[in-house]
Amino acid sequence: MERIWTTQLGSYAGQRVRMAGWLHRLRTLSHVSFLILRDGQGTAQVVLDDPLLAAQMAELPAETVLEIKGLAVAEPQAPGGVEVHDPVIRVIAEAAEPPPFDLYRPTLKAQLPTILDNAPLALRHPRQRALFRLAAASMAGFRATLQAQDFTEIQTPKLVASATEGGANVFTVDYFGRSAYLAQSPQFYKQIMVGIFERVFEVGPVFRAEPHDTPRHLNEYVSLDVEIGFIDDHTTVMALLEQVLAGMLQAIREQAADALALLHPRLPDSTIPFPRIHFRDALEMISTAIGEDVRGEPDLAPAHERWLGEWARAQYGSDFLFVWGYPLAKRPFYTHPDPQRPGYSNGFDLLFRGLELVTGGQRLHRYDDYMAVLAARNLDPAPFREYLQAFRHGMPPHGGFAIGLERWVARLIEAPNIRETTLFPRDMQRLTP
Repeated sequence: MERIWTTQLGSYAGQRVRMAGWLHRLRTLSHVSFLILRDGQGTAQVVLDDPLLAAQMAELPAETVLEIKGLAVAEPQAPGGVEVHDPVIRVIAEAAEPPPFDLYRPTLKAQLPTILDNAPLALRHPRQRALFRLAAASMAGFRATLQAQDFTEIQTPKLVASATEGGANVFTVDYFGRSAYLAQSPQFYKQIMVGIFERVFEVGPVFRAEPHDTPRHLNEYVSLDVEIGFIDDHTTVMALLEQVLAGMLQAIREQAADALALLHPRLPDSTIPFPRIHFRDALEMISTAIGEDVRGEPDLAPAHERWLGEWARAQYGSDFLFVWGYPLAKRPFYTHPDPQRPGYSNGFDLLFRGLELVTGGQRLHRYDDYMAVLAARNLDPAPFREYLQAFRHGMPPHGGFAIGLERWVARLIEAPNIRETTLFPRDMQRLTP
């Protein structure tokens, strides 16, 4: 008899079945007990009308691993409309002790630090698990949308010889007696690969040695990176991003329906195009609204992003807002300038519900332009020699973007802390589990 998932039980009414999973809960009534079995997909109810068997199950700690064979019986009052009768139960692995919190409750009754400290158990909770169903569906939609447009998936090194952004916020690693760094992003490599495949993407970890201790920052996170060649300018990249996010949302609806039913997130409207505003105009509006002149600021403060998010929602009914044309001084050296506005760039951020979700833009593609900007920023070109080699031998106009997966899911469910949507967070305080 082949094992079935608990979620398949409804298709087997009247047949004998075999399931396996964890002892999620035991409910004991006066004349009958109900065992709730949980597997990797869901839960199923098993009826224990044998007092001796019920007593044996009551002695087992929660999370004991069981195999159950029995008769699937239609029962309208049972979860899913089908339950298991006349069970034969085999203990596969008895838990040494019960978990530090009840996994059968609708939500975990513990503070976030306790949940994170006990992540190997907390992640078994159906609601916690559902968060990462959303993440998995998002990655599937990201890949499918890009593959449909002839993008090639790549995997780039995470040990690199120089800092991608040319800054100091990198983790240094002893690499056989010389210094190497954990990659801040796959930026250099995905640009190089535009000269090979024209259209590339990557799903992988990135590392930022930034001393942030906030609810929206991590020191390691999953980045969904894209780079595309032969673009007109940054607007080509923005249009692609809109399609990618629409594809991710569609995949969530199709592949994570159970997670949506459990979490009830307010999915955003992905109507294309998203509203967009120039950075300079955004500061002008904010200055007028708050009665404080911020027009000389080189970047948006978190409070400014929140204000713009509320403005986009009120003005356009959109949870998304493109802010483009950031000052060149606040963008990486490879960012293409705006040919119409000196000092400004063809770079953009996409705000999602008042928080930066995506950074992207058009890149420089001519070798001479790179040499000029490196000199202007007092950056030694030697560490970038292999990167610059691609531009010495002809590169098309190109651009790209990166989406932070954990931040995306956090904004989807409107979680107050990004650590809630991170499997095993790495921040200034946490290196385990």
